[in-house]
Amino acid sequence: MSVPLIQQYRVAKYIIGKKIRRQKQYPLVLMLEPLFRCNLACAGCGKIDYPDEILNKRLSYDECMQAIDECGAPIVSIAGGEPLIHKEMPEIVAGYIMKEKFVYLCTNALLLERRMDDYTPSPYLTFSIHLDGNHDRHDASVCLEGVFDKCVEVIREARARGFRVTINCTLFQGESAEEIAEFMDTATALGVEGVTISPGYSYERAPRQDVFLKKKESKQLFRDIFKLGKGKQWKFNQSSLYLDFLAGNQTYQCTPWGNPTRNVFGWQKPCYLLVGEGYAPTFEGLIKDTEWEKYGSGRNPKCANCMVHCGYEATAVNDSFMRPWEALQVFLKGPRTTGPMAPELPILYDDGPLPKPVLVSNQQKPATSCGGKKQVA
Repeated sequence: MSVPLIQQYRVAKYIIGKKIRRQKQYPLVLMLEPLFRCNLACAGCGKIDYPDEILNKRLSYDECMQAIDECGAPIVSIAGGEPLIHKEMPEIVAGYIMKEKFVYLCTNALLLERRMDDYTPSPYLTFSIHLDGNHDRHDASVCLEGVFDKCVEVIREARARGFRVTINCTLFQGESAEEIAEFMDTATALGVEGVTISPGYSYERAPRQDVFLKKKESKQLFRDIFKLGKGKQWKFNQSSLYLDFLAGNQTYQCTPWGNPTRNVFGWQKPCYLLVGEGYAPTFEGLIKDTEWEKYGSGRNPKCANCMVHCGYEATAVNDSFMRPWEALQVFLKGPRTTGPMAPELPILYDDGPLPKPVLVSNQQKPATSCGGKKQVA
């Protein structure tokens, strides 16, 4: 794990305060999607599969500030879409920093080189660069040639200017442990603060559904990756017990309110990943009106193969407070890579077909897979 001490301290203080007040449902990270528009069309993403009337919507500066004031999370992850397309993004980031919130500005990096002057290095600001593996793997994932090389160039420039930089990596079908180990070596050589890594979630709106990992193969893949990483100086921007969960050593239920999502429709029920479940007009309404017991592993077929950090990191962080010695042991030794895996939670639903997603418009664009080869301008 590689997170600055000031951030660890502030987040720990926040969590302890919530526990003292016996508050059970509280957010750790605000997932802000101020727009869905993007300059890429990745095979495993369903976020841009909306009509233009939706893709042209933006959350205003005031709406973004209201979102953090409502939920009070210590961390904001600004995603999308591509957030650097948003004309008010420098003001939004500055507004969060003024509130002493830790901001992870998620970007595919294609616009960052010419927008970097809009931002100032700060312990509260991190550029989270999207990289789904090494050169060929990443370019295939984002359906555009030359993106990996551009990302590496931008990461080096951002690090040279003194910015905090992390990498956000999503794993898909067909990736080997050796490939990912090579990628982690590359990330380490680039000097990034850490890598946020998890298996991809099978968005219903994603143009490719054959790219997503099942839960059992995800766990084995992570065991194989961590085995290759023994003795290396890899840095992860995640808790040790979440990494142990990825390796199949923890039985966790997700904590969907830990990373609530505010986007152009409102507060998304129940989490960042599920579509068609409805929206709440306020954060308070999200907490009170969402039927949380209907979601999670074993409770909903849509959640069957999910192991994504936005659902399970909050669970692991809470468990770290309950079992600090075990968390420390995993941190020091790394996740266990042999032996039996932890049992899965029982299935409480009929294993029938998934319900169809609710569309926001009858003018929805048809999903498309990666087209022909292109080159980054």
